[in-house]
Amino acid sequence: MIVSPVIIVDKMNSSITTEEAKAKDIEELLKTLSTSKEGLSTSEAEGRLQKYGYNELTEKKVNPLLKFMSYFWGPIPWMIEVAAVLSAVIHHWEDFWIIFALLLLNAVVGFWQEYKADNAIELLKQKLALNARVLRAGKWTEVPARELVPGDIVRVRLGDIIPADIKLTDGDYLQVDESALTGESLPVEKHLSDVAYSGSVVRQGEMNALVVATGMNSYFGKTAKLVEDVKTQSHIQKVIIKIGNYLIYLAIAMVSLIFVAAFVRGESFPETLKFALVLLVAAIPVALLAVLSVSMAVGAVNLAKKKAIVSKLAAIEEIAGMDILCSDKTGTITKNELTLAEVVPFAEFTANDVLLYAALASRAEDKDPIDSAIITKTEQELPEAPRSYKIIEFEPFDPVSKRTEATIASTDGNSFKVSKGAPQVILSLVSNKADIESKMESEVNAQAAKGYRTLGVAKTDAQGNWQFVGLIPLYDPPREDSAQTIKTAQAMGVDVKMVTGDHTAIAKEVAQQVGLGTNIMSTATSLDKSDSEAVRIVEDADGFAQVFPEHKYRIVELLQKEQHIVGMTGDGVNDAPALKKADTGFAVAGATDAAKSAADIVLTLPGLSVIIDAIMESRKIFQRMNSYAIYRIAETMRVLFFITLAILIFDFYPVTALMIVLLALLNDAPIIWQSHTTMFAIPICRRNGICDLF
Repeated sequence: MIVSPVIIVDKMNSSITTEEAKAKDIEELLKTLSTSKEGLSTSEAEGRLQKYGYNELTEKKVNPLLKFMSYFWGPIPWMIEVAAVLSAVIHHWEDFWIIFALLLLNAVVGFWQEYKADNAIELLKQKLALNARVLRAGKWTEVPARELVPGDIVRVRLGDIIPADIKLTDGDYLQVDESALTGESLPVEKHLSDVAYSGSVVRQGEMNALVVATGMNSYFGKTAKLVEDVKTQSHIQKVIIKIGNYLIYLAIAMVSLIFVAAFVRGESFPETLKFALVLLVAAIPVALLAVLSVSMAVGAVNLAKKKAIVSKLAAIEEIAGMDILCSDKTGTITKNELTLAEVVPFAEFTANDVLLYAALASRAEDKDPIDSAIITKTEQELPEAPRSYKIIEFEPFDPVSKRTEATIASTDGNSFKVSKGAPQVILSLVSNKADIESKMESEVNAQAAKGYRTLGVAKTDAQGNWQFVGLIPLYDPPREDSAQTIKTAQAMGVDVKMVTGDHTAIAKEVAQQVGLGTNIMSTATSLDKSDSEAVRIVEDADGFAQVFPEHKYRIVELLQKEQHIVGMTGDGVNDAPALKKADTGFAVAGATDAAKSAADIVLTLPGLSVIIDAIMESRKIFQRMNSYAIYRIAETMRVLFFITLAILIFDFYPVTALMIVLLALLNDAPIIWQSHTTMFAIPICRRNGICDLF
């Protein structure tokens, strides 16, 4: 169930839900919010801004100092810190400063790379800054959208991103694209007293509205709040912890043997501490963290060149091991633009007639997505035909009559009318309704089974009688590269599952067109089961339809329980919780602020193809990290066993702690340099990535 936004009320200092706001009439709501259709005064707006905060998503910012200090916490840093303390205790200051410098180096490298990634995301957010037209003290003015407060009167029109949750108070109607919120690819009609949500886009119309919820209290913000509760740990972090723990246990065992041998031999405790220090330093994979950080940083730079900005370095290893990609449909697999399917002519009319008369019943300057799709198709198929006619009078789409109508004059001096709209409405115009009703309903149902939205087209004859010309099916087509991209991903061992808020029929049709299976499940029936049954359904499904934010989150969670490494793409606020929960979250081109903040990778090119480049590049980086990790652990164990055996068997102290550190650094320095210049072969990595080492 979607969490309803909370509306903060100035006068009553209480809150009402959006559902309650929908139920109230406009006058009652204006009174509740202590405002009027003339808007708030400047002083009132400033007071509410101070009281309720800015109209923006708040983020928990980590103190840079605390973030830097976090790089000193963990098994491997602990080992280095203990070695530094032991060096100080026995006054081996050369060892101490070398070990301390190593500890500092690891922290600085990791912190700097994360800092650069955070800055890249901040720059992206700044580009999303919006302005809003607001009525203050009876005068229209333009202010930053972040300064809106509950009770403001705003004006929204074609092309605007709705800046807050609003209740429409004046005007005819809006067509609103809510795909960023719900995944629905077709615009939604909004009328007087309806509520429109922050983050949706106005595709047609112009209206005044009352701001009822802002910032984190809006639908957009409430969904984003789900992200704050998501705590994840990457596989690379788990692996480093596992490596550190393994070497700690081994070092403790070796040091214990040394202390037992020293006790038996009657050696002094300070001398034994020297031996323990050498063993401890030998057990530390000195440059492991630095090499892995540099490798991932180089990978991040390479991915940026391929139009994928890495916001979390650990995501590089996650992409390499990813075996399931949950892909949003609208705008990712599809173009998020209406396109005409094959038209259905009636009676003596042809497909070209249907296109022509539909185009004459459309107007480009209205920027209606349906009109634009029809005009574009007509210009491709019949570039010269519309020029033979002149529009004398045009009636735009009326949400009451649900059709457009135009009076047309042809070059031969004749005139006629054309109309397009809801099929049943167009059918009601014609005189032979009974003769064609069954055929029309059959065709409309057949198109609906494919997930297509259908329009009817009619024209008048010489006597002024309406004739049913035909039907125009509309749909959101797949991107040209989607089918090939999905095929490539599957060949690389990545199972692609489509996740969409659209209806099941639409999802099945799109899945079939791009080469996915048609086992598309409705989340309402498939996820409302026990975990064991739901996991089986989710693993077997090719995709999911009618998905809400909590459904996406649960899909990812169920797959992760089965040890899958899950990628999730998304562009809207509804995707943010799942993007953060996923092992790798991809915010696709044009994604909202919330999606970019939650994602690990921000894609700047549309479609899925850039993800394939990201997978390939990540697998190169993974192989580099994998090869180095195996080498470093093997080398560490070799030195550790050599020193322990030398002390136990030959009572011989072969090297100092300083020599061990310098040896490791001189060995690893060329590897760090090589990370910038050498590429390894691309492996086919499955599920656990580096975790397969242990």
